[in-house]
Amino acid sequence: MRIPRDRRLIILVLIAVVLAAAGIFAFVDRHPDRAEVTVLDEDGTQLGTVSVRVADTGAERYTGLSETDALGPNEGMLFVHETVGTKNYVMRDMAFPIDIVFIGPDKRITAIHHAPTEEPPYDRYTGRGKWVLEVPYNWTTDHDVEVGDRIEIDWPGS
Repeated sequence: MRIPRDRRLIILVLIAVVLAAAGIFAFVDRHPDRAEVTVLDEDGTQLGTVSVRVADTGAERYTGLSETDALGPNEGMLFVHETVGTKNYVMRDMAFPIDIVFIGPDKRITAIHHAPTEEPPYDRYTGRGKWVLEVPYNWTTDHDVEVGDRIEIDWPGS
């Protein structure tokens, strides 16, 4: 059976549309705005897991959690930087205290700060890393997380 030329063209266009849509969905799935972060001690024992929003653009990193009213007990934000280096974080317009965890390129924790809410002038919380994890205040203490522990990130961009 021979398919008329105009129908072949319609079929080819439909195939192209389906393939383009599949490509867009595949791209979206590779760049989600949420991830899971698990902290492990040096023996590989799991210390805790948090569900995080991912901030991987300059605008998202600048805003951070400042437009968030509260975090659940195992929620947070993961800041993804393009380069490894010394990072400075402040508690700009924050409604609640947090722990700020700096993570190096080897996914080892390099610094932990317990940051209360503050009024200007803001304290700077400094650390070296590629990633910065913000979690509820004292989450790191409650889960025995220490400098040198390692993280696993379930996120395609990690």
